[in-house]
Amino acid sequence: MFTGIVTAQGTITAITPIGGGQDMRITIATPPGWLQGAAIGASICCSGCCLTAIEYGANSFVVEASAETLSKTTLGTWQLGRRINLERSLKLGDEMGGHIVSGHVDCVGTVVAVVPENGSTRWTFAMPRDFIRFVARKGSIAIDGCSLTVNEATDETFGVNIIPHTAEVTGFGTLRPGDAVNIEIDMLARYVARLAEFKA
Repeated sequence: MFTGIVTAQGTITAITPIGGGQDMRITIATPPGWLQGAAIGASICCSGCCLTAIEYGANSFVVEASAETLSKTTLGTWQLGRRINLERSLKLGDEMGGHIVSGHVDCVGTVVAVVPENGSTRWTFAMPRDFIRFVARKGSIAIDGCSLTVNEATDETFGVNIIPHTAEVTGFGTLRPGDAVNIEIDMLARYVARLAEFKA
């Protein structure tokens, strides 16, 4: 489990096809010391996707992504040099600064517009209709692993505001309209919708 509070940005330094070319082994460089205490098998949130660390270097770790993960997230488009958002898994007693994030990507969304708004920037995203119904104004959502508050929601899009600090320490600083992002909806919304189905 994670909180959606990005603690570092990593860089893709190697991508190796495995499993007959269907799966991928990915090496990610991290800031010095960021991996201190991490064990083999640890879960690390990589731009919203929970991946298992299977190997470590001095300041890097290696993960493997299955064909299913590559097809259902943005990981299938990752290239060398790409910067990604990173978060280590939540420990009991850690500060809960965002919301509960599982690292299980629900769908891929698209940046529709980026518009300055006072001291922040309003970002508008489109996502599949099967999932937009779970998005509610003032609810929580994770975009590329970042915990954010929804400020507006329609039948096709939703908007969030990004302050300069968030843009500086996450991948929002390099995103542009048309770019794809990993989206995880608030799990509470999923459970409420499921209960409503049984009640009906």
